[in-house]
Amino acid sequence: MWRDSFRLQIFCLLMAVLAVVVLVHNFFQLEHLDDDTVSGSNWITENNVQHSLSQTTKTTRKPYCGYKQQILSKREQAEQESLLAAIQWPKPSDGKIAFVQSTDPAHSDFVIVKPRGFFKVGDQLEVLVRMKDFQGKPKQYGGDYLQARIHSPLLKAGATGRIVDCRNGLYKVFFTLLWPGEIKVSVSLVHPSEAVQVLLRLREERPDRVYFKSSFKSGRYSETTECNVCLSGDLPVCNFTDLYTGEPWFCYKPRKLPCASRISHAKGGYQKGLLTQEESLFFQSNVNIKRPILSSGPDSVIVKPKAFTDSSSMDRAEDPTVSPSGYYYEDQWRSRTHWIHRFNKSDDITKCLQGKVIHLFGDSTIRQWFEYLTAFVPDLVEFNLGSPKNVGPFMSVDLKHNILLKFRCHGPPIRFSTVFSSELRYIANELNGIVGGRNTVIAITIWSHFSTFPVEVYIRRLRNIRRSIIQLLDRSPKTLIVIRTANVQELGPEVSLFNSDWYSFQLDSVMRKMFSGIAVHFVDAWEMSLAHYLPHNLHPKEVIVKNQIDAFLSYVCPLQT
Repeated sequence: MWRDSFRLQIFCLLMAVLAVVVLVHNFFQLEHLDDDTVSGSNWITENNVQHSLSQTTKTTRKPYCGYKQQILSKREQAEQESLLAAIQWPKPSDGKIAFVQSTDPAHSDFVIVKPRGFFKVGDQLEVLVRMKDFQGKPKQYGGDYLQARIHSPLLKAGATGRIVDCRNGLYKVFFTLLWPGEIKVSVSLVHPSEAVQVLLRLREERPDRVYFKSSFKSGRYSETTECNVCLSGDLPVCNFTDLYTGEPWFCYKPRKLPCASRISHAKGGYQKGLLTQEESLFFQSNVNIKRPILSSGPDSVIVKPKAFTDSSSMDRAEDPTVSPSGYYYEDQWRSRTHWIHRFNKSDDITKCLQGKVIHLFGDSTIRQWFEYLTAFVPDLVEFNLGSPKNVGPFMSVDLKHNILLKFRCHGPPIRFSTVFSSELRYIANELNGIVGGRNTVIAITIWSHFSTFPVEVYIRRLRNIRRSIIQLLDRSPKTLIVIRTANVQELGPEVSLFNSDWYSFQLDSVMRKMFSGIAVHFVDAWEMSLAHYLPHNLHPKEVIVKNQIDAFLSYVCPLQT
């Protein structure tokens, strides 16, 4: 009897051990399930059934760049080639240029063509800029990145100029004289042509110079891995390519956790040691980054007023390529493409926005609009969503006047501190979820966080947004959509490698071309920041933001003329 009982106990023990072995094996299989999933470039099956995109991709590409995997139609390919050709930058004829042969703003100068001529409002002023190297020798090739403006400090007036590269060391700058009085000319070298070639190289070869990270968590266990549009090496990656837009995004797979356990996204940091010793000489504060070029003669002209004001001469047909699009006078922006109303009282803004839902999509520069409106309008009260500071999403409500104001950041790449994975939304997808109508207002800006990537990445993002805008306007034509352009900022040696005005200028040029010809409006933050007398800042000061808001609200509530 006791022998049968002993045998039964042995049998139960063996069964228990076998069950534990099977359970452990199953856990192991589950834990490494993602290691056997398909390549990220094949995330749509032959039956066109879309898989979950929290999958692992084993790749041998160095680097693995999702933007290179996109399949373009003939029309999209032609547009992309046209856009890239439009922003192609002149290159020096010789390969490597010594520092002493690079552009020196201190030796360079400009002259006003016909400085003592008779000028009246509306005339063109031409300026010739002559570039020289550190030995005082004239440059023989172009490619320098310049910024130029005219201004009258006492009138708090200013406007930008149109720069033409003659590709022989000479540049012509054309200004439209838009107000009477003494008008001064200012020209600055942002980057010498030799530095621009370094920026070009970094954009194409080092898209990883800003890196990102994601946290993965299950219970008490967590891991953090690096993420980006491009990841190098042979390690398995989690494929977070967006299901609807196809926007690529990858993270290295955690060692023990599945891809689906991702909880947050954040900026990781900036790569160091990107330049050779010789290249670093092209990026020196107080030497060749945003340095003034002085005039070798008069630097101002006297402009007489017109005999009468001809408002019909102003180009009111909106065109994002009109230059200049406007000008400052007495610290107020006067657009040349649409009438601007001054919303100096909070009641004026409340009256304009009453009954409306306002969506603000983009980065921290359009978050400034949310912050300004919420602070300036007393009845517009922010509703605490528990969102991380400066990240969002944010929402303000005026129940009395039925106003809803919302801000949401765009999807990755986004260099914010920490964004919950559930809040990583692409603008195109958000637009697809908006019904629209006469009481719906949408403002979008997207540029700064794309400066470190090849332009194809940006073109793809804009193409998706544009498609969603066209679809929204097709189903709800009375929806108002406003695009805020990029703006200039303060630059130093390090910032130049990641967020140079030259990068922003290139992206802004692409954006204006891609959104021209469709029913959207523009707030020209680029010219509004460049033409103003205040120092350049990634986040412009309140006086500039106020002018942006006036331009924006003038689309929402246009003046009756």
